[in-house]
Amino acid sequence: MTGRVNDPQAFGRVAVLMGGWSAERQVSLWSGQAVVDALRRQGVDAEGVDVSRERLLRLPREGFDRAFIALHGPGGEDGVVQGLLEVAGLPYTGSGVLASALAMDKLRTKLVWSAMGIPTPPYRVMHSTAEAQAIVAALGLPLFVKPATEGSTFGVTKVTEAQSLPHAFALAREYAPTVLVERFIAGPEYTASILGREALPLIRIDTAGGLYDFEAKYQSESTRYQCPCDLPDEREAALRALSLRAFDALGAQGWGRIDLMLDSAGAPWLLELNTVPGMTSHSLVPMAAKASGISFEELVWRILETAGNNKEEARHGDAG
Repeated sequence: MTGRVNDPQAFGRVAVLMGGWSAERQVSLWSGQAVVDALRRQGVDAEGVDVSRERLLRLPREGFDRAFIALHGPGGEDGVVQGLLEVAGLPYTGSGVLASALAMDKLRTKLVWSAMGIPTPPYRVMHSTAEAQAIVAALGLPLFVKPATEGSTFGVTKVTEAQSLPHAFALAREYAPTVLVERFIAGPEYTASILGREALPLIRIDTAGGLYDFEAKYQSESTRYQCPCDLPDEREAALRALSLRAFDALGAQGWGRIDLMLDSAGAPWLLELNTVPGMTSHSLVPMAAKASGISFEELVWRILETAGNNKEEARHGDAG
């Protein structure tokens, strides 16, 4: 589907895919229900589908015309569902198979960004606890230890003492076989939401504990969000442009969110791309959209309008 849509019936029957089997299942259920409610308020024939492997295989035969993907994490955000929908010929929102797989894998994301001169924090892949001393010597302290293919900061640990690194490594390995150890960037955290070809206003994130983890994202009332952020207009515009370039570098489409830090010198360091960001009451993309004058209802409508564009734009797009 290309261009703007005025008639909700033009979308046909919409499956909002949510739940799934990743560690982010509950967040996905929250996001999906919010999307279903917003679409129905606008007259769209939307149905929430709590995804299981068996239900996914039946989906093409259930009479849906397109899918709104609200799945987070492995099995939903990593190209698996996108590939099935491609085979079924069912248009879907967000990025295609390749971009979804690349963005879900933080290691591959870093490799692409580094090759294109997009700044991302120095890191090492940790294979065993025997490497702990060498990694600390190379990267210094503090460090972030994270599974390479997980979201919502599941399995992520901030390490301030070398003796804590083996435990952090073991925790990350519970979520993914590949573990990244990343240099800690001391400075403010921002996020750039992408909608279509536009990077929305940046949001500055301030957390009570200094780590934007699951509790800070979805449960804490003490996490503070500044939008508009505290940066001069020219500086913010440059970071928004950099974020859009990073989005394009992975071949992403439709919408997403880039997380980044600024160091003590003000230099940016990009952390990751989320191709299916949260859509809960605490989520950042709706917050940035609101700052741009876009209501939650309009946001989900505009995302749904892009269903199917991932295939067409990937054919003609340019990540350079």
